[in-house]
Amino acid sequence: MSEALLFGEREAQILAAREIGKLNSKQKQRLAENGVISQLVLMLHSQDYESIEAALFALLNLAFGSERNKRRIAKAGAVPAILKILQWENVNLLELALAALLILSSCSANKPEIASSGAIQTLLELLDSQFPICQSVSHQAKFDIISTLHNLSTSPQIIPSIMLSGGLIIVIQFIYESEKSSELVEKAMALMESIVSSSQVALNQACEAGGVIRMLVEAVEEGSAACQEHAAGILLLICKSCRERYRGMILKEGAMPGLLQLTVDGTWRARDNAKALLLLLRDCNNGGSSRAKRSKNVALEKVMREIDRGEGTGASTLMVEEMIAKLRT
Repeated sequence: MSEALLFGEREAQILAAREIGKLNSKQKQRLAENGVISQLVLMLHSQDYESIEAALFALLNLAFGSERNKRRIAKAGAVPAILKILQWENVNLLELALAALLILSSCSANKPEIASSGAIQTLLELLDSQFPICQSVSHQAKFDIISTLHNLSTSPQIIPSIMLSGGLIIVIQFIYESEKSSELVEKAMALMESIVSSSQVALNQACEAGGVIRMLVEAVEEGSAACQEHAAGILLLICKSCRERYRGMILKEGAMPGLLQLTVDGTWRARDNAKALLLLLRDCNNGGSSRAKRSKNVALEKVMREIDRGEGTGASTLMVEEMIAKLRT
């Protein structure tokens, strides 16, 4: 197989590349050590569909489960070649190229090179509804795009590149336009939290973006368990950044019932985020408020004490449900 890839004609190279998926881990490692990765990357530069497809499949198989091979593939020049393939108007190659970029981005050593290659801008254009190409991008491809950006966002030094490319606004718009319970929004919300938790500039931009607080409150109420967790975490960051400014805005969007519900049935992190945010949202100065408002504040204080005293008990759950009913009346 090494000889076929390194010295064979087109048909022999394609056949050998397709056979790599049938090898075990040790055999794949031996192939990589024989220098076939450089030849596979060279195949990516051809104008031949079958050669590119076979090479992408082969590289995916070699990269899977091997950090060493991920580094080798990137060093061989695969990232620029993959970015060129993303410009092709071919759905199958687009999806394979995105899958390859995703697996390469999972290796920490590759992240700076991917970020500096122009990949971030290309990925965001594929995700941005303002670009016509976005309409032809499949659900799986969008998931891979968001996952790749999330991998890159875990390196703080890459956050400025995402921001300069307009990444945060594009991600916010994507969440705003999508079904809050979808796995795509779940992944996009994780990406948004990763960005705003790593950069004060990003957090400020998110705070000032129109409709963001309403979008996050909707995610707390309608999203999946993981989506609710990330949305509550972002709301907590926003409120902490300037309680005086954002407390009223969060309350105005009706966040309390959803947050209270999270304290009962959210993930452990969602419960912690919700409780911390509820503490910030409480009206600490209710002396001049109406009797009804004071009554709700007293009831909320009682519920919060009960939650802290016996999380998950029947009594605490019942009190939360009663409090939610009061807040919605």
